[in-house]
Amino acid sequence: MITTPQQPVPAWRPGEPAEANADTVVHRQLSTGLRHSTGDPLILHLTGFGGDRWEAGVSRVEDGVALIEVVAADGVTVRAEWRVPCVGATAYWTPDTNASRWLPPSWIAPRTVSLALGAPVASLVGADDRALCTAAAGETAAPLRVGAGVVEESGEFAFTVEQELTPDGPPMRLRIDLGGRHFAATLRAVTAWWSEGVDHPGLAPAARMPAYSTWYSLHQNVDAGTVERQAALAAALGCESVIVDDGWQTADRTRGYGHCGDWEPNPAAFPDLGGHVAEVRRLGLSYLLWYALPFIGRHNDAWDRFKGMVLREEPHLEAAVLDPRHPEVRAHLIDKVSRAVEEWGMDGVKLDFIDRFAVADPPPAPDGADRATVHEGVLRLLAELDERLRRTRPDVIVEHRQPYVSPGLWPYATMVRATDCPLSPAENRQRIVDCRLTAGPLAVHADMIMWHSAETPESVAVHLVNALFGVPQISVDLAAQTPGQLATVRFWLDVFRRHADVLQLGELEPSRPELGYPLVAASDGRTTVVARYAPLPVALPDRAGTEGPRTLLVANADRDPVVLLVATRRERALARVQDCRGEILSETVLDLVPGVNPVTVPTGGLLTLTRGH
Repeated sequence: MITTPQQPVPAWRPGEPAEANADTVVHRQLSTGLRHSTGDPLILHLTGFGGDRWEAGVSRVEDGVALIEVVAADGVTVRAEWRVPCVGATAYWTPDTNASRWLPPSWIAPRTVSLALGAPVASLVGADDRALCTAAAGETAAPLRVGAGVVEESGEFAFTVEQELTPDGPPMRLRIDLGGRHFAATLRAVTAWWSEGVDHPGLAPAARMPAYSTWYSLHQNVDAGTVERQAALAAALGCESVIVDDGWQTADRTRGYGHCGDWEPNPAAFPDLGGHVAEVRRLGLSYLLWYALPFIGRHNDAWDRFKGMVLREEPHLEAAVLDPRHPEVRAHLIDKVSRAVEEWGMDGVKLDFIDRFAVADPPPAPDGADRATVHEGVLRLLAELDERLRRTRPDVIVEHRQPYVSPGLWPYATMVRATDCPLSPAENRQRIVDCRLTAGPLAVHADMIMWHSAETPESVAVHLVNALFGVPQISVDLAAQTPGQLATVRFWLDVFRRHADVLQLGELEPSRPELGYPLVAASDGRTTVVARYAPLPVALPDRAGTEGPRTLLVANADRDPVVLLVATRRERALARVQDCRGEILSETVLDLVPGVNPVTVPTGGLLTLTRGH
């Protein structure tokens, strides 16, 4: 421990509370044992607001990685700050759904991360996609204030984490990685750290298989007959589940959430919901039903009962956000959602808008509440709901979505979906990759995939290839598709299914986060799949002798059909090229030479290279 605190060069942070606002302000420094890329030691600057009875320690995890822990004997708010030289930095990665990958300035407001909003992890990325610094906090439920950015005064990049500590609460735990590995590898290590002691119940196989969603294709215009017709077509294309979204619970078709809360099926559209579910399941599909979990709408019988138990009203949505600190609120929601599985025979539920529970400055716990904080109420709600659902269906499927991606929610979900980005394949790709990097045991689903009815099969394939490393959810009127469009969907869903293990469970290596991941690869040691979203060369994975990946798949989502394969040695391989519909265009033996080897792969097409032929 360094006994003489030496504060870093001050950074301009407008609106930051003055130290005089706290009765006691204590500065301490901690030598982490880590060194920057410049060779200088990394010093952690700790500031305690409101008390001095706290201690900090550091332990070495592995070369270049340290774990810091701060414990308190009294209530205190501790802020940790450290800086790294901003040398060769190219991107700043976080799981924040609204973040660009540009380097932010240090004076922007910190973001609040909590159980229902985000995850406490970030990475400063440099050349060759190597992490200059990847950092994560161990607290994944209670709100944390996390900030980062370029310090103009010194040319450094600063990280800050602020956490409220109590004697009987969790400590501040920080994992700082300066090891210089690929940023995706450092995030996998963070995920493994978070996974310690987490018991996940596992995934139903359908959670990792293509799905059909009614949202973009039908919106609220859902009824039993329409869903059954779409489900039959989806099953024939390779989907294994159907997700019925908003509209099942109301005859209103004007959007908004004023009809959420009673969660009774619209009798005109679903006169026999249980029989309808049985028919869809007879087609071989799992069935998931949508719930906007936090909302109580004005046009519900439950409005008068619960309008005094809300965190806030949202008049523009004709709804309010329920307060999960009330046991009556939790009991109501659990009873309503559980009916999907217990009474109607559903395989799972889609839980929407959990992030709405993340209210800034929530009111104090009201009379009748049995939980002091909102995040404690949310945890209790989801844990009790999970226990109830699994009594009937042990392999129940539960969908969450961005931005509620905290590892604190892992035990209560089986899949997490990229947040809504209709007709934006590049955004869908980036969101999928971001989720994959810290999803832990959860399956990662694409946002629902839609396209205009006049879209070419090649462009449909581009949408699908942008979702290649997640689970696709198709959301178009399948009865209105052309033969070419249907052939494209059928082919690519078959690719997803045949290579699901490597695509979803293989080691993911996305390139150039600052450019939106123009090249993404996944490998399981036998097969490597590369998706190309820009005219970039594709390096053949190293393969010494008979070891290493034997099969390379290259999916081309770019308009340039010339794929440049970069080899390090001479070898022979069988090359099969298919178009967006799966039609074989060529099947030849290639004599690869060291350097660049051009192969023509049409837009939306697939190259399969079998090496050592």
